[in-house]
Amino acid sequence: MERKIITTSDGSKTIHIVDWNEQYHSKHGAIQEAYHVFIKSGLSLFTDRKLSILEIGFGTGLNCLISLLEAPKFNLRIQYTGIEKYPITAEELEQLNYISELKADAFSEEFKTMHQSPWEKEVQISEYFHLQKQQKDFENLEESDKFNLVYFDAFGARVQPELWTETIFAKMYDAMKTDGVLVTYAAKGSVRRAMQAVGFAVERLPGPPGKREMLRATKSI
Repeated sequence: MERKIITTSDGSKTIHIVDWNEQYHSKHGAIQEAYHVFIKSGLSLFTDRKLSILEIGFGTGLNCLISLLEAPKFNLRIQYTGIEKYPITAEELEQLNYISELKADAFSEEFKTMHQSPWEKEVQISEYFHLQKQQKDFENLEESDKFNLVYFDAFGARVQPELWTETIFAKMYDAMKTDGVLVTYAAKGSVRRAMQAVGFAVERLPGPPGKREMLRATKSI
């Protein structure tokens, strides 16, 4: 499928899939969306601890990068697992402007390491941040009782409805620890009902720019 780099409303870039008319991040602001959905509504709930994060859709690495940047503010030591079936190319990576837009020049090498590190191997990105990327389908997730926080950042249900089903959310539920939290930009009623059907307690929250709502799900038992 044809892919091209576009600039979103906050000046940060993302990848646009032409055939689907779908982006890796919101066209209303890639960085703004990432901070609102995954940091404000997810990461910031945890402080002063070790934290195990699962990202469904590693993609451009933006969510991983901002988690690295924000971890010291919350005194977190993060074990980060990112699942991605189709990694971005080196040429696409070169066109992304997250380091400059985030004014994070001191972390440019860490961002490169995130993308260049080998798959299926844990790598230390910093003293407080370890990353393991897994190249596989989301359906093949087999972990159990492991993650405190899930960033569910798959392509939307409009183009990949099979990723937003009870089957997938049951895998998320099993992979999470009790009191674990899952956050996603999605707000469709069918997604919320699928989460509830497998046992999640689900909240509707104000969405990022361009979206009225988003969802946060908690594994309470």
